[in-house]
Amino acid sequence: MTDDYAVPESAVTYECRYCGRPFAREEWLALHRGLDHPAQLDDGEIAAFRAAHEREESELGHFRLRALGALVLIYFCLLMIYALV
Repeated sequence: MTDDYAVPESAVTYECRYCGRPFAREEWLALHRGLDHPAQLDDGEIAAFRAAHEREESELGHFRLRALGALVLIYFCLLMIYALV
């Protein structure tokens, strides 16, 4: 499979040295390397992947809590509206 990426020439990119795929953030490159090229990584790249993965998991956990809170709030608001009508 060949993937073509249209990247503006003025954009700062980080390219994967294994497949050449460009990324807008260094963290995304570290995640890509850890997921798509795990057998080829050196110790520094493994550490970068683990750090990026932990940050990503933390951000996802916070998002899930906020989404759950929003759903609970919407549920109780609708419940109160139903009780009043």
